[in-house]
Amino acid sequence: MKTRAIRLYGVNDLRLEEFELPPIAEDEILAKVITNSICMSDHKAAEQGPNHKRIPKDIDKNPIMLGHEFCGEIVEVGKKWQAKFKVGSRFSIQPALNYKGTLDAPGYSFRYIGGDATYVIIPHQVMELDCLLPYDGDAFFLGSLAEPVSCVVGTFHAMYHTTGGSYVHQMGIVEGGNLAILAGVGPMGLSAIDYALHNTYRKPGRLVVTDIDDARLMRAASLYSVEDAKANGVELIYLNTKEYSDPVAKLMELTDKKGYDDVLVMAPVRALVEQADAILGKDGCLNFFAGPNKTDFTASLNFYNVHYASTHIVGTSGGNTDDMRESLMLMEKGLINPSAMVTHIGGLSAVPEAVINLPNIPGGKKMMYTHLDFPLVALSELAELGRTNPVFAELAKLVDKHNGLWSAEAEAYLLEHYTKRIKE
Repeated sequence: MKTRAIRLYGVNDLRLEEFELPPIAEDEILAKVITNSICMSDHKAAEQGPNHKRIPKDIDKNPIMLGHEFCGEIVEVGKKWQAKFKVGSRFSIQPALNYKGTLDAPGYSFRYIGGDATYVIIPHQVMELDCLLPYDGDAFFLGSLAEPVSCVVGTFHAMYHTTGGSYVHQMGIVEGGNLAILAGVGPMGLSAIDYALHNTYRKPGRLVVTDIDDARLMRAASLYSVEDAKANGVELIYLNTKEYSDPVAKLMELTDKKGYDDVLVMAPVRALVEQADAILGKDGCLNFFAGPNKTDFTASLNFYNVHYASTHIVGTSGGNTDDMRESLMLMEKGLINPSAMVTHIGGLSAVPEAVINLPNIPGGKKMMYTHLDFPLVALSELAELGRTNPVFAELAKLVDKHNGLWSAEAEAYLLEHYTKRIKE
């Protein structure tokens, strides 16, 4: 079986190559990838190359396939797994394997599995750890988003609180409490809003979402409205903190000066971390969600409040397999819709440039269709490109139909009508 894949040979050395996959072993599975979404972690992997903690040192001789947020269909099942997995089934993968204490992960560590490919061989580790997850949704791109959504799910589960006189931690946000999501209208922030309002686990009573850009706040409000939040038992407030000389005072005012039980920090900005610390209420939990690039990133913390008000901090990086199962379940039932995360689409050949330049490309998730061949396109550009491309013209109409969002309908049209395909 031939595959076409983006392989990493060294620092920012990404190559689109065609090569033969070996026959699968009895404990492996051959799969067809349909979608892979680009993550900032991909950029970090390309930027660091063999210095990355998950990437082998010999990639110059044994390159790895890039991409870990992917969804597709099973093509062939090795003998060991034939009772559990069937040809034609759709799947998503939890890449954080933690196999026997190693950091090995699809998209970072393996020669024959990564999301930026047409076909891959799923190694035994994935099945042994129950990380090959069935996906019954109607859109492949949503299956790709299950991994980033699981990061959000894990964040909510990782929050913890205490009761005076007890050392037992109560996991999760405070039900009916005050939750703030700072810098909360980027792609992951939007997912956090969606989950806070629509999960079946535990919801806040008041949710305050901040940013410093009115346009982004307005878009978030059009996707997750105050009225929808109210119908789900949550008071939702969008706040542009740039409009206030003392944002902390305003944020505290919204809670009658009680403070926040839970605060998520969605951008690695020192001032934002310190703002989050300042608005914590008694037993408040600060989750530093954003992953900084700099190893020496620091911020001040009020240790008086740590001691006397029991404030505390937690950081989460990724979700576990249960978080991913919850993400898939919520999407399959239509309770959450992470489509808001997607702002660009592209074909396999567009992956290297998009990964290397990711910090300079505005917007959210870049959803790549690995069997198609076209440049990276912003959803907002489809109408203009549609002047000369009838497929893009129709996609623009479908995006407008769905309130500016990518959708299962748009994906199905793209896969059926786009004629320039990656050679197989």
